[in-house]
Amino acid sequence: MYTQAMDLAGAPTLAPASTPEEAAFNARIAADRKVEPRDWMPEAYRKTLVRQISQHAHSEVVGMLPEGNWITRAPSLKRKAILMAKVQDEGGHGLYLYAAAETLGVSRDQMLEALHAGRAKYSSIFNYPTLTWADMGAIGWLVDGAAIMNQIPLCRCSYGPYARAMIRICKEESFHQRQGFDIMLALSRGTTAQKAMAQDALNRWWWPVVQMFGPPDKDSVHSGQSAAWGIKRISNDDLRQKFIDATVPQAELLGLTIPDPQLKWNAERGHYDIGPIDWDEFWRVVGGEGPCNRERLATRVEAHEAGAWVREAALAHARKQGARARKRAA
Repeated sequence: MYTQAMDLAGAPTLAPASTPEEAAFNARIAADRKVEPRDWMPEAYRKTLVRQISQHAHSEVVGMLPEGNWITRAPSLKRKAILMAKVQDEGGHGLYLYAAAETLGVSRDQMLEALHAGRAKYSSIFNYPTLTWADMGAIGWLVDGAAIMNQIPLCRCSYGPYARAMIRICKEESFHQRQGFDIMLALSRGTTAQKAMAQDALNRWWWPVVQMFGPPDKDSVHSGQSAAWGIKRISNDDLRQKFIDATVPQAELLGLTIPDPQLKWNAERGHYDIGPIDWDEFWRVVGGEGPCNRERLATRVEAHEAGAWVREAALAHARKQGARARKRAA
């Protein structure tokens, strides 16, 4: 359902090379060959990847918080087990991505310090509260659906470690999306109160999810250069349109109403038209003024500090094992 073309379409071209190393890098990008950690790369390319991959990793880890809050309150043992597995998956995704970023010469401690200090960002969507069980369905159906739409093209990102990490992540995200849709389906086919709960969750999550794809292409600072480098394959606006076109029929199947009175099918374009997006809200949340920004970051910092003893014990064990290995080798 979320499969899409992954070839570059009208991507900007790279600036002419000024050194032999840059010329070789440009040729690699033009040939659609992967850049690996030991290959020469422009510093701006490296920094862009560090920013994007670390932000992606932070989003996976912070994204565990809204759902982890509902593990103890899931309505059945089955739902509890599924949600626990999903939250565990998100932690694993963060691990893959931090490891991919580390191949670019940045340490995990540096990335986490930047997050905890507020210098690094994570997806704005995780700064909204989860008020009811239906929010678990909306997050899986909509948030993970949007994530898949964003991430499938990254399986062909020009940077090898990132692209390879995304292959497994996208497979697991597809299960998360189905899990969320299954919750919404059960609620929409349930009692009047349950269907109203599902509709309320859709009403609250729809516009923040539409904003997840980032600002309009004309206002996106990094998109042009990222496309030229083969990091970004499809523009923000095109991804947003693909998501809307895929999701509206799903809402109709559920018997739910997209909270946009201006939503309509445009036969001439072959796409759905939507109403205006509140970009002021998007930038407020990105800037730290969302409903849960402070709560999410404070919880993450507290968890990191509380787990210090585990990290210290693991390091002490590794040093002990290393000393034993060296002694045996001597």
